[in-house]
Amino acid sequence: MDKRTKTEFILTENIYEILITLSIPIIINSLIQTLYNLVDGIWVSKISSVHFAATAFVWPVNFLFISIGIGLSIAGTSLLSQLIGAGDLKGAKEYSAQLIAITLLSSIGLTVLGYIISPTVIRLMGATGDLANLGNTYLRITLLDIPFMFLFFNINSMMHAQGDTITPMLLSGASAIINVILDPIFIFSFNWGIAGAAWATLVSRAVLAIVGVMMLFGEKNKVRPNFKGFKFDKGIIKEIVTIGLPSSVGQSGASLGFIVLNGFIGSYGTATIAAYAMVNRITSLVMQPAMGMGAALTAIVGQNMGADQMDRVHESFHKALKLTITIGVVGCLLLIIFDTPIINFFMQAKDDPTVIELALTYLFYISLSMPLMGIFSVFQGLFQGTGNTKYSMAMEIGRLWFVRLPMILLFKHFSNWGPSGIWFSMSFSNLVVCLYGYWIYRGKGWQRSVLRTREEKVPAM
Repeated sequence: MDKRTKTEFILTENIYEILITLSIPIIINSLIQTLYNLVDGIWVSKISSVHFAATAFVWPVNFLFISIGIGLSIAGTSLLSQLIGAGDLKGAKEYSAQLIAITLLSSIGLTVLGYIISPTVIRLMGATGDLANLGNTYLRITLLDIPFMFLFFNINSMMHAQGDTITPMLLSGASAIINVILDPIFIFSFNWGIAGAAWATLVSRAVLAIVGVMMLFGEKNKVRPNFKGFKFDKGIIKEIVTIGLPSSVGQSGASLGFIVLNGFIGSYGTATIAAYAMVNRITSLVMQPAMGMGAALTAIVGQNMGADQMDRVHESFHKALKLTITIGVVGCLLLIIFDTPIINFFMQAKDDPTVIELALTYLFYISLSMPLMGIFSVFQGLFQGTGNTKYSMAMEIGRLWFVRLPMILLFKHFSNWGPSGIWFSMSFSNLVVCLYGYWIYRGKGWQRSVLRTREEKVPAM
């Protein structure tokens, strides 16, 4: 479909059909992205549980840096989808150029900063010995792929805003195949160990970004950026920052929260870290459909809001909610029924039986909140689609800093639950944040667009 057909599809057709059509490629794309870390984890776990724990231990630090790129991507999807829905292609092209320029500058700066402070951050997190050394090696190499990852975020936001969720999926698929091929070669054949896993990911993402950029400037991209006579536009940058900053702050706040959370988990031993990491990777796979539905909702809400069709915005939210709750319930049942074979499949190294036992307990607790995590994703998609990312930021930060971490601290010092206190707190925090999201939805603030009025923009093409 061309841009016009996709836009008409989003603005006029059956909501369930739109949600499923747009979300399936996003789900596949997200599964592929998850495979990057999952494949690394499976190969690294064959070395030892400490190697596997190291990859998980430094993940929040890496995510803290890439959260800036995620925020810019969310801003891009929200703004571009509203411009496309309003028929302003010329304005969309101007925004695309500004978005890429900001992305490149921020990604290079973050890569340099992260590489320098990596050892200090890991030490402050409490890691010592092999965990610290392996974690620093893995983190420093993965930080080098931030510019490539940020560029792909740009590609995602531009394509998703147009209703094209297939192209990013195909690019990710090709990149994942490269990663799967390179992992065993770099880790074992070259004897690079944990560094080999990181280098395999870096190479595959570099290829992904290079091919993606070529497509970004191709004729098929209706909002391809034009850098001829480029100058930074303060007005556009302000809008990008207005939407992107809360998203980045929310993601960063969540990342910092997970760093603190890792510190609590680490206090119970390496086995607990490994169990936590393993179950999170399993549940991330199960949650991909609900997360894909939330991501698709961002573009659907954005385009319909740009076309001033708020009735379809509400309808899209309600139907996405029904689909994600159904997915969450099914996922919950499957994880509880097949818990042992699932854990045994993903934990290849059997050098520490305690890891398996802890993972089974955590899997039970977190499985119960699968429907809630789906609801959380839908609220995020709604608020991001309208550009009111301050609400999604509040949900991201509040879930961790105001509910989960205080509860974990209380359980640690005033109960004998042990790691189970962490698992319960994580599930309960998902319930609280969903209740907060519903309270925001009942108000009217999220329905106000942050996009400048049409009179302030160039005439529609």
